[in-house]
Amino acid sequence: MTEQLLGQALVEEATKKSGLIWVRGDGPERALWHAWHDGAAYLVGDGPGEQPLPGLTDGGTARVTVRSKDKGGRLVAWTARVSAVAPDSEPWEAVTTELKGKRLNAVDAERMVERWSRECRVLRLTPESSTTELPTSSLAAPPPATPATTRHPIPAALPRLLLGRGRKRSSKRHA
Repeated sequence: MTEQLLGQALVEEATKKSGLIWVRGDGPERALWHAWHDGAAYLVGDGPGEQPLPGLTDGGTARVTVRSKDKGGRLVAWTARVSAVAPDSEPWEAVTTELKGKRLNAVDAERMVERWSRECRVLRLTPESSTTELPTSSLAAPPPATPATTRHPIPAALPRLLLGRGRKRSSKRHA
C-alpha cells in the first residue's frame, strides 16, 4: 500500500513539473504539452494549430513517460485511462482554464477556449499504474514522417553577393 501511494505521489509531482510528457496510445509516441489538474493529465489537440493526438481514443489506454526537466532522464512511466472531456461537462471550465494557462504562443488567446470547444478534443489521462523501473531496451523510435527537407548547401557566390565582398571600391572622391 505504501509503495502504491509513493508511486501515485511520484506520478503526480513528476507530471506536474514536466513541461512535456511522452504519450503512446494506439499510434506513435509523441511529446505533448499538458496540464495537471484534479489527479490527471489533460491534453488538448487535434484541431487547427494544436498538437496532434494520434491513437488516443475515448475509453482507451495510453502509456505515459515523464522525464526529468533538468537531466532529461526517465523518472516514471504510467499507464493511463483516456477519457474525453465534453465542452458542456462539469470539469470543462476548470480544465480549460488550466490548459489555457499552459498554452504558449496562442494567436487567439481571448477566444481559444471557445475554439477548443468547437474544433478540438480535450482528453483526460487518469493514472492507473506506474513504474520507476528502467526499460530493458532503448525505446528509441524513428522520427515521424514529415514533408520538411534538409537544407541544401548555399551557392558559393552568395556570401559575396550579400556582403559585398569582391567588389572593388573606388577611392577617388567625386566633387
